[in-house]
Amino acid sequence: MKKLNDLTYGIVGLGIMGGSFAKAIRLNILSRAGSTGKILACNRSTGCLSAALSEGVIDASYTSDKVEEMLPLCDLLFICLYPHATLDFLKEHKDSFKSGAVVTDISGVKGIFQESLPEILRSDVDFIIGHPMAGGEKEGYAASKASFFINHNYILCPQSFNKKENLEMMRELVGEMGFTRITETDCDTHDWKIGFTSQLCHVIASALVDSADDSSITAFGGGSFEDLTRIALINAPLWTELFVSNKEKLVAHIENFERSLAEIKDYIKKGDTTSLSAYLEEVRSKRAAMGRIEVK
Repeated sequence: MKKLNDLTYGIVGLGIMGGSFAKAIRLNILSRAGSTGKILACNRSTGCLSAALSEGVIDASYTSDKVEEMLPLCDLLFICLYPHATLDFLKEHKDSFKSGAVVTDISGVKGIFQESLPEILRSDVDFIIGHPMAGGEKEGYAASKASFFINHNYILCPQSFNKKENLEMMRELVGEMGFTRITETDCDTHDWKIGFTSQLCHVIASALVDSADDSSITAFGGGSFEDLTRIALINAPLWTELFVSNKEKLVAHIENFERSLAEIKDYIKKGDTTSLSAYLEEVRSKRAAMGRIEVK
């Protein structure tokens, strides 16, 4: 097994995520003395490829019509595309992957991969299902940065066919890139919990912004609105696909939220201060128990 700094990395899709992977690998891994590793990147448009080359982030670039030339060279390949586009890419190019290569994704839904992978994978290519829990409002390579992943969580969904040494390599790699927590789970649990902690939050933020009847209302903001709606600056095509791909779980979360919203609405409408106060105290305690926040 090669060392991380001797691998040839491939990145398909050099946007904010793919660009950040490339920059983090370049800075944290391939900058070591004696490194022989390389970073190859493929993207549909050429502007980001030219920028990454000129910055010394990648060693070689390939347009989408030339990806078949890149894939046989890659020891570890990140496919940074939308979920169904990732599946289509695997189906279309599976015969071009390097024998023994590790291929991984970054998609926000996982059930579709668990269902399809056994039919489309070669036995000599190890596909590791992964989800870096990092994001931003801006899109594209220009918004990428090497520090993007520092102190974030990386989710892995190990499968029975994954090789132990490849999973260990992925754990080491994401740690070197800056991720400080690795959560391992199955695809179904991933989609249920991400449906709540990510997708539902985007639904709520979007609905909150949509409910405003005055675009100048932000002049009265003191931080609460801004905190709640940052993620409403949304990549519509991506999140449409994520919502619909996980619709059963997401709709269940929305319905649970609607019940809670109806409950607090009823207390306010009735002026039931006793029930409202008890509700809010319970919510405070519940949120504190969830962790990752300090309640003073």
